[in-house]
Amino acid sequence: MSSRLLRSAVFLAVIGFAGVSHAQNPDAALMPETAAKVAVVMDGKTGGILFDKNGNAPFPPASLAKIMTAEVLFEALASGRVAPDAAMPVSNHAWRTGGAPSRTATMFAAVRSQVPVEALERGLVVQAANDAAIIIAEGMDGSEQAFAARMNERAKALGMVDSRFVNPTGLPEGGQETTARDLANLARHVRLTYPDRYALYAQPDFEWNKILQRNRNTLLAAKPGATGMAIGFSEEGGYSIVGVVEGGDGRITILALAGLDKEQTRLRETIALADWAASAFDERTIFSAGSPIAMAPVFGGLTPSVPLVLDTDLVAQIPKRHADRVTAEVHYDAPLRAPIRRGDRIGTVELRIEDRFSLERDLLAGDDVAEGTFAGRAADAIQELAFGWIRSL
Repeated sequence: MSSRLLRSAVFLAVIGFAGVSHAQNPDAALMPETAAKVAVVMDGKTGGILFDKNGNAPFPPASLAKIMTAEVLFEALASGRVAPDAAMPVSNHAWRTGGAPSRTATMFAAVRSQVPVEALERGLVVQAANDAAIIIAEGMDGSEQAFAARMNERAKALGMVDSRFVNPTGLPEGGQETTARDLANLARHVRLTYPDRYALYAQPDFEWNKILQRNRNTLLAAKPGATGMAIGFSEEGGYSIVGVVEGGDGRITILALAGLDKEQTRLRETIALADWAASAFDERTIFSAGSPIAMAPVFGGLTPSVPLVLDTDLVAQIPKRHADRVTAEVHYDAPLRAPIRRGDRIGTVELRIEDRFSLERDLLAGDDVAEGTFAGRAADAIQELAFGWIRSL
């Protein structure tokens, strides 16, 4: 069986699932319009992509870079490499570049003072403070440049393949870029990995040096259920946001938008996409753990094929009125060769909405396949050669 035929079999399985949906209108548009030049809407529970407009297009992160700065700090706190009650010094550089003289977002840390990490953490998250970001960078690695190298190492480890950071603040500097897809994945990681610290993103205000400031994320006050995360602006990238909205039904929607012309437009478009995701999708179990999704042919085995299974249920957000536009594809490197052990990673199953990538899960061998006899392996080789020749015609 060719890889193409295997994918067709899975496609039919998903169409069969979709067929139970009623009142579908094949002429109605599933995907919304948005004024954002780039936008990604992600299901925070599964990581599935619900909407993607130029999601891999690079743009300057501006203050959204501080989400990466926060992740590096959160990881260091979680591992014990940085103590929350430790204090970090405020250098002249941090004060001038990100403090009161800079006229940028700041927590007003006093020059040559010592600031506890817990306060810097809040200044960074609640106020998007540039002085907090620089103080953290210098306190952890000695300089912004060295900390940026750590940011890039961490981003690579998290699979953010299209992001490059050159400073912890996102202030304009050449060579710095990210994507909506990378930022959505980062936001999901932060929320799931550091739930206690993620809660700081919803803190309404923070006071330091006798100056009280409100949370800069306008989505928090404007959208019920909003819990984070950050907003940004640059001349090149326009107004941008990474937002998280959580519903009473357990739904988590992550939104990353950029390229908007005004603050009001940014807020309006973010809310519109969050409302669309909440109304247009239902959570469904597509494939159950342990149940064969497809049979993959095996070369040189005592049995000619192996079932491909998931180790956990494949749960996804499915369009309510457009379930027929959901398909799945199985991918693996053929031919599979015996022996194969139960639980071996064989390939992946990819869920697609309107032929656009949504999510991917590993497929495992559902059974052992022992190596066959020499004669059997020779017969398989002849059969594979014959079918290969037929397919090439």
